[in-house]
Amino acid sequence: MATIYDVARVSGVSPKTVSRVINGDAAVKTSTKEKVEKAIADLGYVPSTAARAMRSNKSGLVGLITGAISLSPTQPEASGLPDLYIVQGIQEAMEASGKTLLIADTGGRMDRIPQLIRTFEEHRVEGIIYAADYHQKVELPTVSKATKLVLANCYDDHGTPSVLPNDYHGQASLVRSLIAKGHRRIAYLTLSQQLDATKLRTKGYKDALAEAGIAFDAALVLPANIGLLENRVEEQLLWDAIDRVLALPDPPTVMCFGNDRMAMRAYGILRSRGLSLPDDLSVAGYDNHKLITQTLYPTLTSAELPYAAIGIRATQLLLGMIAGTTEAPDQPLLVNGPVAEGNSVRNLPTPITNLSSIGRTTK
Repeated sequence: MATIYDVARVSGVSPKTVSRVINGDAAVKTSTKEKVEKAIADLGYVPSTAARAMRSNKSGLVGLITGAISLSPTQPEASGLPDLYIVQGIQEAMEASGKTLLIADTGGRMDRIPQLIRTFEEHRVEGIIYAADYHQKVELPTVSKATKLVLANCYDDHGTPSVLPNDYHGQASLVRSLIAKGHRRIAYLTLSQQLDATKLRTKGYKDALAEAGIAFDAALVLPANIGLLENRVEEQLLWDAIDRVLALPDPPTVMCFGNDRMAMRAYGILRSRGLSLPDDLSVAGYDNHKLITQTLYPTLTSAELPYAAIGIRATQLLLGMIAGTTEAPDQPLLVNGPVAEGNSVRNLPTPITNLSSIGRTTK
């Protein structure tokens, strides 16, 4: 294997000059630089990143711990979109930084995380991102003071810098868009009520109704998922929740579902009851999982879960902390997403007020 001394000998310069060409840390004449680069190419010389890291105390490595590669097998319903989109966002943001991303998958086992962190620190990573498969609180082992840590799609009780989806804003924006189309009876069939996302989205739902002067009706909000693994049971829960809200004396004109997979199942359930979508009933989802929203008929209106943006924002935060240009935030950074309009929500006609001999009537 060629060494820096071999390059210096072939190009007829000192090892120090070769180092300057490789690192670009000092001016070198163009002719000299060309000779050195030719010698490097001819000899197949590869600079030692380990040696450079020892000199600069910077490895140029960033670690990512995720369960995305194993596709979150333990909680497929709670995870919403594949958290692989977070990883893709991280990769995009890392590409221009000049640093190398090392990815370790947990295989769905939280007990592997301490060892993965130790392994990354043994390789002198400058920072670590931990990306969770859904919005949740986590408890991670402490990292060394020299290693920066950022949490993506999760948070802890220790104030570790984190980036989260703004679930409150997402559901509030979705409900506002439904109200703008004339809907007043808006059902919300949620994911497990134990999830942080469900709690925040439910508050967003309530506040959007209050802003429009619409009274909250608790009968319109039902859990249709409790995080079980068996699809047959989840199907039963969803069927029962739909049946209960449709049986109300004043049924909804639109149903919001906790995620797009639930909405996709609901299409079949509602059609089996003889309902036409959206003529008889409008439907909205959450995630904007395009593989679902764009292939359903009619296309599904859905609040965007901004996973790629979370990954990019977490990476930008980490790189800024590593460079010393960004202070670690004392509160989670929230990332908003838009409402993706599909054809599953119809515009309701505006009420028409007529005058008659016995007073005003509304149709």
